[in-house]
Amino acid sequence: MKKDEIKEPKVDSTLSKGLLILEVLTKSHKGKGVTELSRELGLTKSNTFRLLQTLTTLGYVKNGPDKLYSATLKTWQIGRLSLDNLNLRELAAPEMDFLAKETGETIYLAVPESFAVVYIDKIDSSKPIRTWNPIGGTAPLHCVGTGKAILAVNYSDLREGITDRLDSFTDKTITDMKALDENIELTLKNSYAYDTGEFRENILSFGAAITMPDGKAIAALGISVPDFNFNDGDEKRLGSLVAHAAESVTRKLSRS
Repeated sequence: MKKDEIKEPKVDSTLSKGLLILEVLTKSHKGKGVTELSRELGLTKSNTFRLLQTLTTLGYVKNGPDKLYSATLKTWQIGRLSLDNLNLRELAAPEMDFLAKETGETIYLAVPESFAVVYIDKIDSSKPIRTWNPIGGTAPLHCVGTGKAILAVNYSDLREGITDRLDSFTDKTITDMKALDENIELTLKNSYAYDTGEFRENILSFGAAITMPDGKAIAALGISVPDFNFNDGDEKRLGSLVAHAAESVTRKLSRS
Protein backbone atom coordinates (compact mmCIF):
# COMPACT_ATOMS: atom_id res chain seq x y z
CA MET A 1 0.00 0.00 0.00
CA LYS A 2 1.32 3.45 -0.91
CA LYS A 3 2.15 5.86 1.93
CA ASP A 4 -0.53 8.35 0.88
CA GLU A 5 -3.14 5.66 0.31
CA ILE A 6 -5.84 5.63 2.99
CA LYS A 7 -7.48 2.33 3.77
CA GLU A 8 -11.26 2.61 3.96
CA PRO A 9 -12.63 1.44 7.33
CA LYS A 10 -14.81 -1.63 7.32
CA VAL A 11 -18.51 -0.95 7.80
CA ASP A 12 -20.77 -3.47 9.47
CA SER A 13 -23.58 -3.94 6.96
CA THR A 14 -26.21 -5.02 9.49
CA LEU A 15 -25.53 -2.04 11.75
CA SER A 16 -25.52 0.40 8.85
CA LYS A 17 -28.84 -0.94 7.54
CA GLY A 18 -30.40 -0.68 11.01
CA LEU A 19 -29.21 2.92 11.35
CA LEU A 20 -30.59 3.76 7.90
CA ILE A 21 -34.01 2.47 8.98
CA LEU A 22 -33.80 4.53 12.17
CA GLU A 23 -32.85 7.67 10.22
CA VAL A 24 -35.81 7.23 7.87
CA LEU A 25 -38.25 6.70 10.73
CA THR A 26 -37.01 9.68 12.77
CA LYS A 27 -37.43 11.97 9.76
CA SER A 28 -40.91 10.70 8.95
CA HIS A 29 -43.99 12.36 10.46
CA LYS A 30 -45.99 9.15 10.13
CA GLY A 31 -45.36 5.45 10.56
CA LYS A 32 -44.06 3.25 7.78
CA GLY A 33 -44.73 -0.39 6.96
CA VAL A 34 -42.21 -3.13 6.19
CA THR A 35 -42.94 -3.04 2.46
CA GLU A 36 -42.57 0.74 2.22
CA LEU A 37 -39.30 0.73 4.16
CA SER A 38 -37.81 -2.16 2.21
CA ARG A 39 -38.66 -0.47 -1.09
CA GLU A 40 -37.36 2.92 0.06
CA LEU A 41 -34.03 1.50 1.28
CA GLY A 42 -33.53 -1.22 -1.31
CA LEU A 43 -33.62 -4.03 1.25
CA THR A 44 -35.47 -7.32 1.21
CA LYS A 45 -38.69 -7.45 3.23
CA SER A 46 -37.36 -10.26 5.40
CA ASN A 47 -34.17 -8.33 6.21
CA THR A 48 -36.16 -5.16 6.92
CA PHE A 49 -38.52 -7.05 9.22
CA ARG A 50 -35.64 -8.63 11.20
CA LEU A 51 -33.96 -5.24 11.66
CA LEU A 52 -37.24 -3.65 12.78
CA GLN A 53 -37.76 -6.43 15.31
CA THR A 54 -34.30 -5.80 16.74
CA LEU A 55 -34.85 -2.02 16.92
CA THR A 56 -38.22 -2.61 18.56
CA THR A 57 -36.74 -4.95 21.16
CA LEU A 58 -34.06 -2.35 21.97
CA GLY A 59 -36.73 0.33 22.38
CA TYR A 60 -35.79 2.56 19.44
CA VAL A 61 -38.83 1.68 17.33
CA LYS A 62 -42.45 0.90 18.11
CA ASN A 63 -45.06 -0.98 16.11
CA GLY A 64 -48.45 0.72 16.31
CA PRO A 65 -51.96 -0.78 16.15
CA ASP A 66 -51.98 0.06 12.43
CA LYS A 67 -48.95 -2.26 11.99
CA LEU A 68 -46.79 0.72 11.02
CA TYR A 69 -43.40 1.35 12.57
CA SER A 70 -42.20 4.66 13.99
CA ALA A 71 -39.23 5.91 16.02
CA THR A 72 -39.67 6.23 19.78
CA LEU A 73 -38.51 9.02 22.06
CA LYS A 74 -35.49 6.89 23.02
CA THR A 75 -33.86 8.01 19.78
CA TRP A 76 -34.52 11.61 20.69
CA GLN A 77 -33.34 11.10 24.28
CA ILE A 78 -29.97 9.83 23.11
CA GLY A 79 -29.73 12.68 20.65
CA ARG A 80 -30.49 15.10 23.44
CA LEU A 81 -27.39 13.96 25.32
CA SER A 82 -25.32 15.54 22.55
CA LEU A 83 -26.77 18.91 23.54
CA ASP A 84 -24.23 19.03 26.36
CA ASN A 85 -21.63 19.57 23.66
CA LEU A 86 -23.75 22.20 21.92
CA ASN A 87 -24.13 24.34 25.09
CA LEU A 88 -27.74 25.25 24.46
CA ARG A 89 -27.74 28.06 27.04
CA GLU A 90 -24.88 29.81 25.28
CA LEU A 91 -26.45 29.22 21.89
CA ALA A 92 -29.80 30.73 22.94
CA ALA A 93 -28.38 33.62 25.00
CA PRO A 94 -28.59 36.29 22.23
CA GLU A 95 -32.21 35.44 21.52
CA MET A 96 -33.09 35.51 25.21
CA ASP A 97 -31.46 38.95 25.52
CA PHE A 98 -33.44 40.11 22.50
CA LEU A 99 -36.74 38.93 23.99
CA ALA A 100 -35.94 40.49 27.37
CA LYS A 101 -35.19 43.87 25.80
CA GLU A 102 -38.23 43.78 23.52
CA THR A 103 -40.73 42.76 26.20
CA GLY A 104 -39.30 43.63 29.62
CA GLU A 105 -40.84 40.38 30.85
CA THR A 106 -39.31 37.19 32.28
CA ILE A 107 -37.72 35.00 29.63
CA TYR A 108 -37.16 31.25 30.00
CA LEU A 109 -35.24 28.52 28.25
CA ALA A 110 -36.77 25.11 28.97
CA VAL A 111 -36.10 21.51 27.99
CA PRO A 112 -38.47 18.53 28.19
CA GLU A 113 -38.15 15.94 30.91
CA SER A 114 -40.69 13.16 30.44
CA PHE A 115 -44.08 14.97 30.50
CA ALA A 116 -42.75 18.17 32.07
CA VAL A 117 -40.38 21.00 31.23
CA VAL A 118 -37.32 21.99 33.24
CA TYR A 119 -36.18 25.62 33.17
CA ILE A 120 -32.45 25.65 32.47
CA ASP A 121 -31.96 29.39 32.06
CA LYS A 122 -33.89 32.64 32.52
CA ILE A 123 -33.69 36.42 32.43
CA ASP A 124 -35.74 38.20 35.08
CA SER A 125 -38.31 40.84 34.20
CA SER A 126 -37.37 44.49 34.56
CA LYS A 127 -40.93 45.42 35.58
CA PRO A 128 -42.20 45.92 39.16
CA ILE A 129 -44.86 43.24 38.72
CA ARG A 130 -43.25 40.09 37.38
CA THR A 131 -43.45 36.32 37.32
CA TRP A 132 -40.91 34.05 38.95
CA ASN A 133 -39.76 30.47 38.54
CA PRO A 134 -36.30 29.25 39.59
CA ILE A 135 -33.77 27.72 37.24
CA GLY A 136 -34.26 24.00 37.76
CA GLY A 137 -37.98 24.48 38.38
CA THR A 138 -40.48 22.33 36.51
CA ALA A 139 -43.97 22.59 35.04
CA PRO A 140 -46.28 20.14 33.24
CA LEU A 141 -46.09 20.07 29.45
CA HIS A 142 -49.80 20.59 28.87
CA CYS A 143 -50.33 23.89 30.67
CA VAL A 144 -47.38 26.28 30.15
CA GLY A 145 -46.21 28.02 27.00
CA THR A 146 -42.83 26.31 26.69
CA GLY A 147 -44.35 22.92 27.47
CA LYS A 148 -47.22 23.23 25.02
CA ALA A 149 -44.82 24.37 22.29
CA ILE A 150 -42.68 21.24 22.75
CA LEU A 151 -45.75 19.03 23.12
CA ALA A 152 -47.23 20.31 19.85
CA VAL A 153 -44.13 19.54 17.80
CA ASN A 154 -43.64 16.09 19.39
CA TYR A 155 -47.37 15.33 19.67
CA SER A 156 -47.36 12.12 17.66
CA ASP A 157 -44.91 10.63 20.17
CA LEU A 158 -46.38 12.16 23.32
CA ARG A 159 -50.15 12.18 22.80
CA GLU A 160 -50.81 8.64 24.01
CA GLY A 161 -48.73 9.08 27.15
CA ILE A 162 -50.16 12.43 28.17
CA THR A 163 -53.79 11.27 28.08
CA ASP A 164 -53.81 10.37 31.78
CA ARG A 165 -51.62 13.28 32.85
CA LEU A 166 -53.93 16.24 32.24
CA ASP A 167 -54.04 17.41 35.86
CA SER A 168 -55.93 20.60 36.64
CA PHE A 169 -54.16 23.59 38.20
CA THR A 170 -56.58 26.45 37.49
CA ASP A 171 -60.07 26.71 36.02
CA LYS A 172 -58.39 27.33 32.63
CA THR A 173 -56.26 24.18 32.55
CA ILE A 174 -56.96 21.92 29.58
CA THR A 175 -58.06 18.59 31.05
CA ASP A 176 -59.64 16.66 28.17
CA MET A 177 -58.06 15.31 25.01
CA LYS A 178 -60.50 16.88 22.55
CA ALA A 179 -59.68 20.35 23.84
CA LEU A 180 -55.97 19.53 23.90
CA ASP A 181 -56.06 18.28 20.31
CA GLU A 182 -57.67 21.54 19.23
CA ASN A 183 -55.16 23.61 21.19
CA ILE A 184 -52.24 21.70 19.70
CA GLU A 185 -53.62 22.28 16.21
CA LEU A 186 -53.84 26.01 16.91
CA THR A 187 -50.31 26.05 18.35
CA LEU A 188 -48.89 24.45 15.21
CA LYS A 189 -50.84 26.85 13.02
CA ASN A 190 -49.56 29.92 14.91
CA SER A 191 -46.00 28.60 15.44
CA TYR A 192 -46.26 29.52 19.12
CA ALA A 193 -48.12 28.25 22.20
CA TYR A 194 -50.24 30.45 24.47
CA ASP A 195 -50.91 29.61 28.12
CA THR A 196 -53.93 31.63 29.23
CA GLY A 197 -53.34 31.15 32.95
CA GLU A 198 -53.56 27.37 32.86
CA PHE A 199 -50.80 26.61 35.38
CA ARG A 200 -50.92 29.63 37.66
CA GLU A 201 -53.73 32.09 38.18
CA ASN A 202 -53.19 35.43 36.42
CA ILE A 203 -49.92 34.33 34.81
CA LEU A 204 -49.85 34.10 31.02
CA SER A 205 -47.04 32.61 28.99
CA PHE A 206 -45.93 32.17 25.40
CA GLY A 207 -43.59 29.52 24.04
CA ALA A 208 -42.01 28.39 20.79
CA ALA A 209 -40.12 25.19 20.17
CA ILE A 210 -36.45 24.86 19.29
CA THR A 211 -36.03 21.88 16.98
CA MET A 212 -33.28 19.67 15.65
CA PRO A 213 -32.83 19.10 11.89
CA ASP A 214 -35.05 16.00 12.11
CA GLY A 215 -37.93 18.20 13.31
CA LYS A 216 -38.02 16.99 16.93
CA ALA A 217 -38.39 19.66 19.62
CA ILE A 218 -35.52 19.58 22.12
CA ALA A 219 -36.20 22.86 23.94
CA ALA A 220 -38.36 25.98 23.93
CA LEU A 221 -38.06 29.68 24.57
CA GLY A 222 -40.78 31.27 26.68
CA ILE A 223 -42.12 34.65 27.77
CA SER A 224 -43.99 34.81 31.08
CA VAL A 225 -46.35 37.74 31.69
CA PRO A 226 -48.57 38.72 34.66
CA ASP A 227 -52.00 39.55 33.26
CA PHE A 228 -51.64 42.98 34.90
CA ASN A 229 -48.97 43.79 32.29
CA PHE A 230 -50.96 42.35 29.38
CA ASN A 231 -52.53 44.71 26.84
CA ASP A 232 -54.73 44.36 23.77
CA GLY A 233 -52.70 43.08 20.84
CA ASP A 234 -50.00 41.56 23.05
CA GLU A 235 -50.90 37.97 22.22
CA LYS A 236 -49.91 38.24 18.57
CA ARG A 237 -46.94 40.51 19.31
CA LEU A 238 -45.43 38.32 22.03
CA GLY A 239 -46.22 35.12 20.17
CA SER A 240 -44.52 36.38 17.02
CA LEU A 241 -41.47 37.54 18.98
CA VAL A 242 -40.92 34.21 20.71
CA ALA A 243 -41.54 32.25 17.49
CA HIS A 244 -38.96 34.38 15.67
CA ALA A 245 -36.41 33.91 18.47
CA ALA A 246 -36.88 30.14 18.65
CA GLU A 247 -36.54 29.83 14.89
CA SER A 248 -33.25 31.71 15.11
CA VAL A 249 -31.88 29.22 17.65
CA THR A 250 -33.15 26.34 15.51
CA ARG A 251 -31.17 27.67 12.54
CA LYS A 252 -28.04 27.78 14.69
CA LEU A 253 -28.55 24.15 15.70
CA SER A 254 -28.79 23.11 12.07
CA ARG A 255 -25.33 24.56 11.51
CA SER A 256 -23.76 23.06 14.64
